[in-house]
Amino acid sequence: MMYDMLKELIKPELIVLIPVLYLVGAGLKKSAVQDRHIPWLLGVCGIVLSTVYLAATADVTGWQGGLMLMFSGITQGILTAGASVYVNQVVKQMGEKE
Repeated sequence: MMYDMLKELIKPELIVLIPVLYLVGAGLKKSAVQDRHIPWLLGVCGIVLSTVYLAATADVTGWQGGLMLMFSGITQGILTAGASVYVNQVVKQMGEKE
């Protein structure tokens, strides 16, 4: 069910960012970065990576095309980062005993 929803909202070629961001988050967790900053950093990474991919693959013409590319990059980045945080929480809760 969750995967179907992700397929509808996130561009198929950007789904690969979910495990990438999950691994980035795991690395940040082991670093000196405070836990409360990790979701924000993942959001920024997701936005940057999504925007870079879209800019590299899109044929943008005019300022409207540029704005649409930025909008798509931001929304896709937020969605992929949110999905990676969701996956992290599912994995974390599966390991907890009630």
